[in-house]
Amino acid sequence: MKKIKLDLQPEVRRLLSDVRTFLDERTELVFVTGGFVRNAISGVPVRDLDLSIDGDPTSLGRLLADDLGGTFFVLDEERGHVRVMLPKHRRHVDLLPLRGTIENDLALRDYTVDAMALGLDDVFGDEVTVIDPLGGMDDLSRRIIRCVSEQALKDDPLRLLRGARIATERGFTVEAETEAIIQHNAGLLAESAAERQREELIRILNTDTAASGFRLLDSLGILPVLFPEAEVMRGVEQPKEHHWDVLGHAFACVEMLDALLAGMEPDRPDANRLWATLWADLDWWEGRQPYLSGEIVQGAPRSAVIKLCGFLHDIGKPATKSIDDNGRMRFFGHSDTGAELAAAVLRRLRFSAAEIDFVHKMIAAHLRPVQMSQQGPPTDRAILRYFRATGDAGIATLFLSLADHLATVGPRLSWEGWRQHVALVDYILRKRVLEQSVVSPPKLIRGDDLIDALEIEPGPVVGGLLAKIEEAQAAGDVTTRKQAIALARDELERGDA
Repeated sequence: MKKIKLDLQPEVRRLLSDVRTFLDERTELVFVTGGFVRNAISGVPVRDLDLSIDGDPTSLGRLLADDLGGTFFVLDEERGHVRVMLPKHRRHVDLLPLRGTIENDLALRDYTVDAMALGLDDVFGDEVTVIDPLGGMDDLSRRIIRCVSEQALKDDPLRLLRGARIATERGFTVEAETEAIIQHNAGLLAESAAERQREELIRILNTDTAASGFRLLDSLGILPVLFPEAEVMRGVEQPKEHHWDVLGHAFACVEMLDALLAGMEPDRPDANRLWATLWADLDWWEGRQPYLSGEIVQGAPRSAVIKLCGFLHDIGKPATKSIDDNGRMRFFGHSDTGAELAAAVLRRLRFSAAEIDFVHKMIAAHLRPVQMSQQGPPTDRAILRYFRATGDAGIATLFLSLADHLATVGPRLSWEGWRQHVALVDYILRKRVLEQSVVSPPKLIRGDDLIDALEIEPGPVVGGLLAKIEEAQAAGDVTTRKQAIALARDELERGDA
């Protein structure tokens, strides 16, 4: 056992205090374990709380949720693992049953850096005693992931993925013997709950090194189990304009998004220059941080979901690959096909409907920013149509377009071409953010007005006419109610509505 000082955020101490007050008369033995200890003793900000308790986690979890205004659900019924979500603290508490002594309990954990514990009462002292029977602190200082035992990973196969997630979050190396154990047992991951796989995946994506995390998953044999649908991308050749095959392009796209979406300048000189060029042009955009770090659903920042799109955006290419009469390689319709395939992947991994819709829209539209600028700057009408189709995902798709560009050309990047693409994104984004009349023109007429003026029945035709009027407004062709009705009448007579 070793004594150290903890430097915990005030909000974390408040959470610990509230939980201790609740548990004080309900159970005798409570130990703080897992990622909380790993991060706290190494000075990394901690978010959530893992507790091993001498009591029934299910009954205590329900009561704790009621007491602190949270929600309760079972993560693993067999292991008695429950979670209490606490919106007030913007954190969650995981409760597990203590298995024998704390030393026995830690011997059943997954990785040594997670096999350490603190007594809950001790956390409030000036120094804390770290219970570390398996050398977790030494492995933490050596920055390695070492499993406690192969059987521990087999007992809960999600741990295979968790090791890669911890390594990605902390920049650690998976120790050679542990790497071999994970590779040997990677197929077992399919037995773990999809919801738990999703949670670990989001945490990998929510780092600035998500691409390294995905490559680690691949080297460990986990990627094909986590994304069996994406295996079709492996080894699929692309036209000469592409530096990598489809799967290599997917990895590179995530890497580019790591660089472009980073909150501060990346350390690597090449990534730093890309980042600096982009954000020098977009320094006017005050909504950058709220948009990118904002959560689509709780625990899923947009930036993480954008990176997932980066990996999956070309998943439709293998199914749509063809060679034309001139020997040119084509992927007609791969965006729409890819959007459907990616949506199916996310449904299997139990992503929310909001996340699935976001990804579907991004992938379906990922070519449009470049396509609508082939004849010069995109028209206001094209920009209106683009954001009407993509909604909240429209801005995200602009960044995917940038990363797609970089991942296509690889080391053959033209800086003039890059600056031009950044200028295009700047132009479209300014229209979206600064010129609301382009993407959301004031309504000149309502559907009921069209029905009365044109003597038509309610239905999809009315919606189509309103869309045409909105596009004409964006282009400056229609500015009055009278002009709007005239346009709608012309559209009806031509049969274009």
